[in-house]
Amino acid sequence: MFLPVDSITQAALGAAVGEWFLGKRLGNRALAWGALFGTLPDLDVLISPLLDPASNLWWHRGPSHSLLIMILASWALSPWLAKRWKRNKITRKRAGWFIFTAWSTHVLIDCFTVYGTSVLWPFSSYRVGFNHLFIIDFFFTLPMLVTLIWLSFLKGKKQLPKRRKLNAWGLGLASAYALLSVGMKFTASAGFEADLARRDVKFERRMEAPTPFNIILWRSVVDRGDEFWIGYRSVFETKTTPVRWTIYPKDAPALDALGELRDARMVKWFSDGWWIARPHAKGVWVGDLRFGEGRRWGDKKGMVDSRMVFSWDILPDGDGGSRLRSLSSGRDGAGETLSRLTRRIAGDREAWEGNPRLAAVTGRLPEFLAVEE
Repeated sequence: MFLPVDSITQAALGAAVGEWFLGKRLGNRALAWGALFGTLPDLDVLISPLLDPASNLWWHRGPSHSLLIMILASWALSPWLAKRWKRNKITRKRAGWFIFTAWSTHVLIDCFTVYGTSVLWPFSSYRVGFNHLFIIDFFFTLPMLVTLIWLSFLKGKKQLPKRRKLNAWGLGLASAYALLSVGMKFTASAGFEADLARRDVKFERRMEAPTPFNIILWRSVVDRGDEFWIGYRSVFETKTTPVRWTIYPKDAPALDALGELRDARMVKWFSDGWWIARPHAKGVWVGDLRFGEGRRWGDKKGMVDSRMVFSWDILPDGDGGSRLRSLSSGRDGAGETLSRLTRRIAGDREAWEGNPRLAAVTGRLPEFLAVEE
């Protein structure tokens, strides 16, 4: 659902790398080649229509994002590019480093998000995700876009120093923002940890990730075995500011009842255990808690319905197999959600909080959720 804008970020980053390695020789063509190789790993989506939903969970950000493929692509494609750019005096070595850097920076930024990236494929199925940036963050992308558009109008050898300076500014500001996100996460995480310690809450693990389009308001998911706690806090709130936790029962037996069905195993692997399940008449609904929830207000005063951004139905068939169906969280109410999120970032806690219910679960009415104040 975020692919078009996400690809703009990757294209901008690739274009900046292209300018860095090839701009002196190729001029604006370096921007185009960089944008191409910056988005190349995400061309795995071209295969997606041929795959079933379970295979797609493995394929997207899978092999095309691995270190092995980066190295092989750089080695295999550099002779062709060097031959193509022979008149521009670009060596195979420089072409190879350009490919590797454009490809690897794409993957690195993907690793900064929650989704997870198969960097170690085929040697490990573990997906790397640092959870420092939302999949779309205009504050990361805009510095590069502005400087790239600006420098594209600067032509001729006399403009080369200014082009390099502008490109360095764009990359520098974007990199500084990415590094700032690391510090922001550390600050938010310390606040969540302090709140849980005050409550003497025992847990198995927890994760923090930024809310959409910013690195100020963070969301924490706490795994307590048979239930998850979800809370929000701003980096500007003090450690003594209490977190309002919403409790989501896991209901593990509902998914475990499907045994070793491939679709069930794939969802468990993809969600890295951060899932909740609910049985229904035709199968099992599963929601991945890592990606946040869409919120809707208005059914009743003070009531807020949470709908998982990533969720599926697993529908067993009569032959001992199953069908996996990806569900849409819907975009109704997105404007109000963004407005309330902005107010929450500004410190208006009441704009975001409410009496929570888990909604949009197949075959079920909204489920009231407990709250720990």
